[in-house]
Amino acid sequence: MKLVIVIVSNKDLTNVLSSTIEEGYFSTKISTQGMFLENGQTTVLFGVKDDEVEKLFGIIEKHVTKRVVRHVGVDSTLQGSLLRKPVDVEEYGAVAFVLDVDQFRKL
Repeated sequence: MKLVIVIVSNKDLTNVLSSTIEEGYFSTKISTQGMFLENGQTTVLFGVKDDEVEKLFGIIEKHVTKRVVRHVGVDSTLQGSLLRKPVDVEEYGAVAFVLDVDQFRKL
């Protein structure tokens, strides 16, 4: 069994959750916030069989969107600094981690 931890933008969360539930994958969601992009994110935990991880990834990938977000740089006291110039950053639709599960129990 695997624990799949997926960090999803709140903009995509409803579509991801409804599509995974339709396919029989149940989850626990935890509200989180990134430090750099500072957009609302939710961490979703899935417990799945080893051979179903790729299927779950396929479902999630269909329902998330990559975005390019413009961010203003940091303040600087340097004269003529380029640090305040806006920077375009690609924001991925989701980031996932897969962990082995030694035991699973319903208590």
